[in-house]
Amino acid sequence: MIDFSLPDTMLGKQAEGLFEMAIHASESFEIKAANLQVQGISETIGELDYILKHKATNRFIHVELACKFYLFDKNIEGETTAKWVGPNRKDTLADKLHKLRKKQFPLLQTSETKEILRELELTASEVQQQVCIKAQLFIPKHISKNDLPANYHNCIVGQWIRYPDFLSEDTKATYYIPSKREWLLPVEEITEWHSFVNTTSPVLELLNKKRSPLVYKKTGTSIERFFVVWW
Repeated sequence: MIDFSLPDTMLGKQAEGLFEMAIHASESFEIKAANLQVQGISETIGELDYILKHKATNRFIHVELACKFYLFDKNIEGETTAKWVGPNRKDTLADKLHKLRKKQFPLLQTSETKEILRELELTASEVQQQVCIKAQLFIPKHISKNDLPANYHNCIVGQWIRYPDFLSEDTKATYYIPSKREWLLPVEEITEWHSFVNTTSPVLELLNKKRSPLVYKKTGTSIERFFVVWW
C-alpha cells in the first residue's frame, strides 16, 4: 500500500497506488502481476506495468499505466496529440503514445518476456494490451474546451496563463503552490493558503528557473487550478 503522506512518494508511485486500490476494489479484475522487470543478458531491458485477469472471462490484459499533466499549445505544428505538452515542455502526449507503441507494447513479444510469462503459466498470444493514461489537461484562457475533440473534454481540469496574466488575478483570493508530489492529493486537504502578495514572488522565482508552477486559487469555497508558464 502506498503511503501518500510520505515526502518521497513520487507522482508515478501515487498513480500506481490509486490504480491498485481501484483494481483490488473491483469485482471484475484481479492483478496477476505488477512491475515485471524484464532482464536481458547484462541489463534490464524494460518493465511491464500490470497484467490483469478478467475474472468472468479468464482473459488477461497487459496494462501500461501513465499519469500525466499536459498543457495545450495550439502553436505547435502537427496533430492534436503533439500539441499537448508537459508544463516545462519536456514531453508531449504524442511522445508518450509513440513510446508505448514502439517500446512498451513490443516488449511483450521478446524472448525474455515470454520466459517470464511461462512462469506465470501464460503465453504472449493470450495477453491483450491496453494503455491507461490518467491525464489532467490545462488549456489557455482564450480557447474553450469545445474547440477541442470531444475525447479530451472530461480530462480538462484548468487553464494555463503567463506571468503578466497572473499579476491580474484576484488579489483578495488566497493561493497555494503545491509541490509536484502534491498534485494528486485532494485540494480539500490544503490548510496553508497564502495571500496574493505572498504568492507572486515564489511564482516568479520558479519561472526564472524555467519551472512552470501549478497554482491553486481559493475564492470563498471555490477552488480553481492553473499553471503559470515560463515559455
